[in-house]
Amino acid sequence: MNRILILSVFVVASCGIAYELVAGAMASYLLGDSVLQFSSVIGCYLFAMGVGAALSKYVGEQDLLSRFVDIELALGLIGGLSAALLFFAYAWLAAPFRALLYVLVFSIGVLVGMEIPLVMRVLHARKAVFSELVAKVLTFDSLGALAVSLLFPLLLAPSLGLIRTAFLFGTLNVAVALWTLWHFRAELPAYRSQRWRAVVVLAALGAGFFHADRMTLWSEQRLFGDQIVQAVTTPYQRLVVTRWKDDTRLYINGNLQFSSRDEHRYHEALVHPVMAALPQAREVLILGGGDGLALREVLKYPQVRGVTLVDLDPQMTSLFRDAGDLAALNARAFHDPRVTVVNQDAAQWLEGTQQSFDAVVVDFPDPSNYGLGKLYSVPFYRMLARHVRPGGLVSIQSTSPYYAPRAFWSIEATLKDAGWQVRPYHVYVPSFGEWGFMLASMNTAYRVPSRLPVATRYLTPELLGQLFDFPPDMARVPVEPNYLNTQPLVRYLEEDWAHAVR
Repeated sequence: MNRILILSVFVVASCGIAYELVAGAMASYLLGDSVLQFSSVIGCYLFAMGVGAALSKYVGEQDLLSRFVDIELALGLIGGLSAALLFFAYAWLAAPFRALLYVLVFSIGVLVGMEIPLVMRVLHARKAVFSELVAKVLTFDSLGALAVSLLFPLLLAPSLGLIRTAFLFGTLNVAVALWTLWHFRAELPAYRSQRWRAVVVLAALGAGFFHADRMTLWSEQRLFGDQIVQAVTTPYQRLVVTRWKDDTRLYINGNLQFSSRDEHRYHEALVHPVMAALPQAREVLILGGGDGLALREVLKYPQVRGVTLVDLDPQMTSLFRDAGDLAALNARAFHDPRVTVVNQDAAQWLEGTQQSFDAVVVDFPDPSNYGLGKLYSVPFYRMLARHVRPGGLVSIQSTSPYYAPRAFWSIEATLKDAGWQVRPYHVYVPSFGEWGFMLASMNTAYRVPSRLPVATRYLTPELLGQLFDFPPDMARVPVEPNYLNTQPLVRYLEEDWAHAVR
């Protein structure tokens, strides 16, 4: 019987860390700033575990097994429902989301904190040697946490999604309760009532597991308003594609990436100031841009012999290569024989390659967390310089100079600190407002092209020159460059956008 309780420690430890990871990932997806969200979730969870451990001493010796079963059922129900409740709260009741997040994390932490002390007291009452008991319990507790920490990002979150993952581990908690009830039924005076409660909770969690996709769809439909035509959870992000009439939109972790009605303004401004100034450009590098829309613009230039596109997420590039309606948006650019797709972290790829290019287009998401912030840092831009041929040019997506001015001008300062000559510019995109870019070179002064050699929907030679003029309300502001050890850019972006939406 002792072995059964020891093995249950492995399962309950797995469930506890899984709920913590689900809460942290959910908060990061919906609120951004993954460092802040995970730090606050972990801190709240660990504090609550301490509270739970302290409360466990009030459980009487005769009630240890019964209370352990009750805790497993409560954990299964609260933890299993946690992701669904958080998603619904964000979609339907946006204001209480943070409060609900920490209430759930604290409640789960208290219950998890009570589990291990109760198990140890049960085993100690059964004459287990104390030193051996502590060693085994802590070993299995650590192994359970390790197993889920590895499985969660690699398999569980991308394959099952956050809501279904929470339901799965809730089911495991209830399974531990049923397992304990069966093996110790002779010692449990409330065996029958606890068994029926376990069956009811298990049925509820099972129904939730099988209907998780429908729950996600309901919530996202509420969030985005338009019909959802594609929704994919990858190891790196949540991709949602919506459509209303002729407008197709891509959201990554809830943030709008493009609208098909006006994305041409953004992507023409990103690509053509560089490409029109480099009639000799033969080899082009695109960093990010997994939707293929910047790639579509680059491939308009007949002199281009090869384009290497580096995007971290293979499911992103596959979606925009294989889904017919999405591939139509990028003019089936991924099927062009000149294109090579590399699914790898851009910084790691640059560090490992010896290739150099005539032009580089950098189309990363905004630096909303430190993982993205490293791709806008002085070391990254210095490394990028080693892969640009003499006379080459780089264009960089640089957030909004109107809504996030400190972030925008910090990117300019970062490039200058890395040794680049920089020309900032901007364009109006109806879906986003004023949006900004940086055009950078290492050893040649940039001259605005007098003509556009390819067909465009928005840009004209006259407009090209106007892109580089900034009115007084978007003038340069004093900011720090973005170094890896401090990353002020991430803070600038968060504070600027928070101020902009007030």
